[in-house]
Amino acid sequence: MISSKPGKNRKNAFTAPMHKKSKTIAGHLGERLRKEIGIRSIPLRKNDVVKIIRGTFKGKEGKIIRIDRKNKKIFIEKIVRKKSDGTEFEIAIDPSKIIVRDLDKTDKKRLKNKKNKSVKK
Repeated sequence: MISSKPGKNRKNAFTAPMHKKSKTIAGHLGERLRKEIGIRSIPLRKNDVVKIIRGTFKGKEGKIIRIDRKNKKIFIEKIVRKKSDGTEFEIAIDPSKIIVRDLDKTDKKRLKNKKNKSVKK
């Protein structure tokens, strides 16, 4: 049951099991993909190509190299910052700040299920 109390909803989001948290890490699809698949957003996966639409790295594109399910952040290739000693580290990006440009199509079930749902509506 969903509570009307914000505190309970926040607690449920933080204490949710990992397999349910992974569904909440989703991104909006670009115009082309939205028309092609027929849905608005999709859970993110490694190797999806995304474009950053807000923040310091606005306008940059790249593949997702890692997803931090615990903190609900994604890491994109070539989005790095340098430390004072010269070493580079990846920047964590919030999924709400990106748009999915291209999907990793190695898993056929991922897209098949979405297409079936869009046809029924």
